[in-house]
Amino acid sequence: MSDQPRTPVDVQRGGGSDLRTADGEDVRRFWERLGLPGLVDVHTHFMPERVLRKVWDYFDGLGPLTGGIEWPITYRGDEDERLALIREFGVRAFTAMLYPHKPGMARWLNSWAVGFARRTPDCLHTSTLFPEPDAEAYVREAVEQGARVFKAHVQVGAYDPADPLLDSSWGLLAEAGIPVVMHCGSGPAPGKYTGPEPAGRVLARHPRLRLIVAHLGMPEYEEFLRLAERYAEVRFDTTMAFTDFSERLAPFPREASALLAALGDRILLGTDFPNIPHPYAHQLHALERLELGDDWLRAVCYENGARLFGIAPPRADGIAPPSAGAPGTA
Repeated sequence: MSDQPRTPVDVQRGGGSDLRTADGEDVRRFWERLGLPGLVDVHTHFMPERVLRKVWDYFDGLGPLTGGIEWPITYRGDEDERLALIREFGVRAFTAMLYPHKPGMARWLNSWAVGFARRTPDCLHTSTLFPEPDAEAYVREAVEQGARVFKAHVQVGAYDPADPLLDSSWGLLAEAGIPVVMHCGSGPAPGKYTGPEPAGRVLARHPRLRLIVAHLGMPEYEEFLRLAERYAEVRFDTTMAFTDFSERLAPFPREASALLAALGDRILLGTDFPNIPHPYAHQLHALERLELGDDWLRAVCYENGARLFGIAPPRADGIAPPSAGAPGTA
């Protein structure tokens, strides 16, 4: 199987059904070879349609936060089409990574996410937050409504994750054992508060916070991996890491490969679907070509996520709905 990117699939325009079928077959071959029941992807994007379209417009326009890099969206289409596609891939549980870029937006996004989670049983109920006076109130409300994971986007939101307005929210989430996927690395373009130092200050205050560092901390890979040596609840998602696209821009330091192997129980599959410039399978093959072994791949692509979120085994219809309780211990 080739791990080279192919022509983008625009599910909105049609005419790509053969390629989508090939993508699905390629992805399924990957996890079937490993003897897995499917995949758990902790970094996928579902959000209100008009918000997602604006995100795509930003990428198409080479906005500053993309680093001015051409970034073709591989899987365009409406929500139902994208859900059908990710299920065709055999992704048994996924997230709805949504995030505000200004005050007053997070509560509205969280309200949308409640409805999405209710109508999408294989999605981990995702919520978000922003440094503002009512953050603790709506974070608590989201937890009470069943949120399983939070997304924090330090780069897009342009805020300090250690802002005092977020302190009680981090404490609440640490106490509840609810993971937070945080884009805190400086890729694809740095922000005022990106990098390991601001995130490190949050962890110093809340060492039990289940922080999932998005994109493996790209490009400060090694510095973020070192945080996991100090904080037992720090984890990472693989989103975009090791792909041809990212290796051209921010190559992973091969001398840090031993850290990847040692932290194999704290690395989780993430892809950025649908906002990726390559086929979904390319992320999987990028992990495979690290040559860290099939046990490592099984842990990263399914077992770690299933354990963290308490994912139930697949049902007869092939869907494994995330369990209704709190995230599982790891």
